[in-house]
Amino acid sequence: MAELVYRPVIGAARTLFKALDLKIDTQGSEHIPKTGGAVLVSNHISYLDFIFTGLGALPQKRLVRFMAKESVFRHKISGPLMRGMKHIPVDRNQGEDAYAQALRSLRSGEIVGVFPEATISQSFTLKSFKSGAARLAQEAGVPLIPMALWGTQRIWTKGRPRNFQRSHIPITIRVGEPMEAPSDQYAGAITRRLRERVQELLEAAQRAYPVRPKDASDTWWVPAHLGGTAPTPAELRELG
Repeated sequence: MAELVYRPVIGAARTLFKALDLKIDTQGSEHIPKTGGAVLVSNHISYLDFIFTGLGALPQKRLVRFMAKESVFRHKISGPLMRGMKHIPVDRNQGEDAYAQALRSLRSGEIVGVFPEATISQSFTLKSFKSGAARLAQEAGVPLIPMALWGTQRIWTKGRPRNFQRSHIPITIRVGEPMEAPSDQYAGAITRRLRERVQELLEAAQRAYPVRPKDASDTWWVPAHLGGTAPTPAELRELG
């Protein structure tokens, strides 16, 4: 029944992206397993990242069940859609329920999508990773699939107005090779390696990105260390 909801939503997203004339460049989708469970892990820079992360798995004909904050499931429009697509609500006060549901999905052969930074990075650099993705992969006996997105922040991100105009924005998606999560290793060590892999993919996506800011007013989406005017992690910590 879930796919009666999921596939039309994918079709609607593709229609929207075509209307916006987004230039989506995806590489590495062959690393998504065609069968069996996996934890798909991505950086998080936009409210739309779950859609683009899911697109990265479509060439392998896989649908991703995302772990998302519980408030999204309470919304009158997004709630029924999220439940219909079998995404997983995360209540930060009762995270064990979401963990158990994700584990069941993995063991039944599903791909579960996780954003281990937990919140959008307003600096557009990688924040620290929570260890839940590694622990899920360990307990379910499935691989971790690292992924990086770039350009999605230019459409809709935290603290910026949405840009749903026909702006021809490029979106770069890079998927890395599967990473094992042995049960006899410390989840923190696996998480550090996972973050390094996502960082490498993010840097590759940034190098491949085909455009640069048009002028000084358009540098907001570029991290400070790359010459942009996005706030640094230190500046964001000071703001609280």
